[in-house]
Amino acid sequence: LDLGELLSKCKPPFDYARCCTYDQLYGAVSKALFKAHVQGQLKDEVMREPAKFINSDAAFAQTLLAQREAGKKLALITNSDWVYTRALMSHAYEPFLPPGMSWRQLFDLTVVSAAKPEFFSVTRRPAYEIMTDDGMLREAYRFEVGKAFAGGNAKMVEKTFGVSGVRVLYVGDHIFTDVNMAKRGLSWRTCLIMQELEAEVTGIEDGKERTNKLQRLYRQKDEQSSVLNFLLTKLNAHGSATDDGSEPLMRSELVEDALAKLQASLAAIEEEIDILLWSEGAHVNRHWGYATRAGYADKSHLMRQIEKYADIYTSRVSNFLRYTPYKHFICGQQSLAHDRNDVFEHYFVKQVDQQQ
Repeated sequence: LDLGELLSKCKPPFDYARCCTYDQLYGAVSKALFKAHVQGQLKDEVMREPAKFINSDAAFAQTLLAQREAGKKLALITNSDWVYTRALMSHAYEPFLPPGMSWRQLFDLTVVSAAKPEFFSVTRRPAYEIMTDDGMLREAYRFEVGKAFAGGNAKMVEKTFGVSGVRVLYVGDHIFTDVNMAKRGLSWRTCLIMQELEAEVTGIEDGKERTNKLQRLYRQKDEQSSVLNFLLTKLNAHGSATDDGSEPLMRSELVEDALAKLQASLAAIEEEIDILLWSEGAHVNRHWGYATRAGYADKSHLMRQIEKYADIYTSRVSNFLRYTPYKHFICGQQSLAHDRNDVFEHYFVKQVDQQQ
C-alpha cells in the first residue's frame, strides 16, 4: 500500500477508493474472508474446479499405501465438512489408487468437522457417524474402525486404536492448530508439513556465497576490533603504553595513527555488513527474507516454534516414500554457542608487533 503497488496491480472489481487506508483494507479483507470461508464461497469454487486448486501427485497415495502395507493404522482428521472432504479426497487420491479402491479405504478412521485445536482438548465433544454419502448424521458415543465421523476429540481416537502418547504420529500443516496442540496436550509425536521449505532450502543454497561473504566480514571485524581494543586499553592505561616501565611498548603517536586506520577500516566493514544484512534472503522473499532465519545468525520465531513442537518437519508427505515405513528418525546434536566446533572463532590479542 505504501509503495503504491496495490493501486498499480489492482483489477476490477477492486475499488481503490474504498481501500486506500490500512483500516479500509483490513475491513475489505475481513469481509472477503468471511464470505469465502464462513459463507462457503471458496469451497464451492474449489469443488467445482478441484484441478485448478489441488496439486495432485501419485506419490501421496503411494506413501499412504506403503504405510498401510507395513501395518500402520491411518486416520484422517480435518476441520472441513464431509461434503468438501469427500470431493477433495476423491480428486486427489482415487486416480492413483488400485482399481476398485476408494480414498476411504486408505484410512482406518475418518474424522471431519473436527474443530481443531479444540479437538485436542480433554473436553467431551459430541460425535456423529456419517451415515450417507451426502452427509446424513447419527449420534455416536465412540469412534469405530472403518467408519467416518464428525466431531469428537483426540482421546476417542486413542481409545479406538488403543495407543497414546509417543506411539501416535500426527501430521499437520499448521504450527498451532496441529503440532502445538497435539504435542502439548497429548504428547503425540508430531510432523509439520511446511510447503515453503523447498523454496527455502533452494534459497539458502543460492544465497550461500552471500552468507560466506558475511561470515568473512564478521571475522575481519572481530579480528580488527580485538587489535583496536588492545591498543585503546594500553593507551588509556599508560598514555605512552609501557609494560614494565623501562621503555614504551609503542609511541603514542604510532598508536593513535593505528587506531585511526583501524576505525576507518571497521567503519567500512560495518557499512558493507549492513548492506548485506538488509538484503539477506531477499531473493527468497523481498519483504521478509528467509522464513527460518532472522538476520545472519539467529533463527526466526517460526523456526523456534517448529523446533519446540515438531519432532520432524518436511515439505510434503510424499517425502516419507524415500524411506522404509519402519524408519526411526533421529535428531542430530544441536549446536551451542560454546561448542568448540563453532565455525565462528573470537580473536583476542596479547601483544602487538612493534615493527608493524
